[in-house]
Amino acid sequence: MQKTLQLPWPFTGREEELELVRRSPAAGRHGIVVTGPAGAGKTRLVTEALRGTECVRAAGTPESRGIPFAAFAHLLPESVTLHRAVQLLPAVRLLFVDDAHLLDDASAALVHQLAVHGRTRLVVVATDGAPAPGAVSRLWTGELLPRLALEPLPAAETAQLAVAGAGRALEPLTVRRLHRLCRGDLRLLRALLDAVRDGGLLHRVPGTDEWAWRGPVPVTPAVREHAAPVLDRTDPDERETLDRLAFAEPLAADSDAFDLCVLERLEAAGLIRLDERHHVRLAHPLHGPALRATAGRLRTRRLAGDPGRHGPALTAEAAGLSRRITEADVRAPAAPVGEWLAAEGHPVPAGYAAVRARYALLRGELREAAAWAREGLRDDAGDVSCRTELVLAAAQSGDAEAAREALGGRDPEGRAAVWLAAARGDLDATEHAEPDTDALALYDAVRLGAPEAVLDRLPAGGLFAEHAAALVRRDGPALDRVAARLEERGLLLFAAEAYAQAVPAHRDPLAARTSRTRAVALARRCPGARTPALSGLVLGELTARQRQIVTLAAAGLSNRQIAERLTLSVRTVGNHLYSAYARLGAADRGSLPWLVELPTAQPA
Repeated sequence: MQKTLQLPWPFTGREEELELVRRSPAAGRHGIVVTGPAGAGKTRLVTEALRGTECVRAAGTPESRGIPFAAFAHLLPESVTLHRAVQLLPAVRLLFVDDAHLLDDASAALVHQLAVHGRTRLVVVATDGAPAPGAVSRLWTGELLPRLALEPLPAAETAQLAVAGAGRALEPLTVRRLHRLCRGDLRLLRALLDAVRDGGLLHRVPGTDEWAWRGPVPVTPAVREHAAPVLDRTDPDERETLDRLAFAEPLAADSDAFDLCVLERLEAAGLIRLDERHHVRLAHPLHGPALRATAGRLRTRRLAGDPGRHGPALTAEAAGLSRRITEADVRAPAAPVGEWLAAEGHPVPAGYAAVRARYALLRGELREAAAWAREGLRDDAGDVSCRTELVLAAAQSGDAEAAREALGGRDPEGRAAVWLAAARGDLDATEHAEPDTDALALYDAVRLGAPEAVLDRLPAGGLFAEHAAALVRRDGPALDRVAARLEERGLLLFAAEAYAQAVPAHRDPLAARTSRTRAVALARRCPGARTPALSGLVLGELTARQRQIVTLAAAGLSNRQIAERLTLSVRTVGNHLYSAYARLGAADRGSLPWLVELPTAQPA
């Protein structure tokens, strides 16, 4: 097989950390120490930050820890004392010391002395949890240099990196799985994604330009290296316990079913953990898949258990999610059973998939909502609930064409009809639609700017009713308070919309700017969301009719088509567009799509 040339992945994310490292060699500072777990991207971050600067690099290695000044052999004479080395190196104005935890003692002492003297700017990288020479650890514990403790790459930035590395769009469930398995280890992420891509394990999601990965984890050399603590366990009782735990996933195992002495040894080795209910789980999410993939057919047959054993847990999981939906509290869910079924390529019942789609939709995760809906339709192509969730996700992304395709030739009903009309820019249809008695369907009218129609029908004293009342009164501070409470409950898209609605309601320009900033920040956490309230972030200076016409024009409709749709004269449409151009600073019709588009976060 032809070997693929490995090229560096594009750098993405970590904008604040990047700026901190860039500023560290500035006047008045001696430098910075960057620490973090192995594979977190410390070296890449510093390399990117120092790009274009004149710096000298030194690095520790395991093989040279016993050789004095090994890390500085390219900068110092063959035989040198510490005193002489300190005298020679100040000519180096900026020094990047990589893998400082692996420095020999003489090199570590030299770095420490350079930090004390302060004439050489230092950028030092060390790995958390690895034994380091005392002279290195005292750089930050002794407060000689400030320390940047690098956390694992967050999920959103991992998604950007994975998509860039794959060279194609990945569907959200695949990105979530990669992030969970790699826990921010970017070297593992690259190795795993390369194996999945090169092994032909990515498949195109029908009807989209996204690619998905389902099925077992490929046991590549990198995966085997990370799973070595469990795969190389030689004690028969310990290995049997680990295998049993691997095949119990995603369910937790009762600790009473295992030998306590064996569990204690595995816990001491950091291979298992007890959850809050004293159930036993493997400590790392990659270990279970690796153990299952290497178990062999006979061992798998013995340990796999009843194929339907996940049914009761899945039902309980769906019930818990449904309860939280009813309570309008959708903070980050713990729902491992459904995610495990989807990841392993097993059928996901449509009823469960629809609940997961609704939960994701309420959290503003529109692409993930669509992915769950498709999982359910893969199991049951005719399921109405999953198809409705797919329509809602597409329509609230402003993609009317995708929403119509999701309907599959059926006529939209209820919420689907309302949001499809909104996606087409037909706000009149949404105002006159007759919503059903479901609280979320009633709340749609509030989100779409028609709170008067449902104010008396929303549950009294509830947050949705409070939102409606504040919007009717055009009470900016009250809308801000509602938005903050919505955000607390995980309803990020609703919170972004409430802040956006507060912008024109504020009398204080400073308060309006604050609301706008918060709305945009939350909207960026809801990738792809394009609802009428969010469009108002950009088009807030226009009247409702002007916003309606500009949105349709930005979608490519001609003046005549807009006039026919809204029952207006072509001249009236033209006059509204001319006024909108003046207020928006748009030169012509070609500028409108950019102005209507909600700003999104850009990778570094």
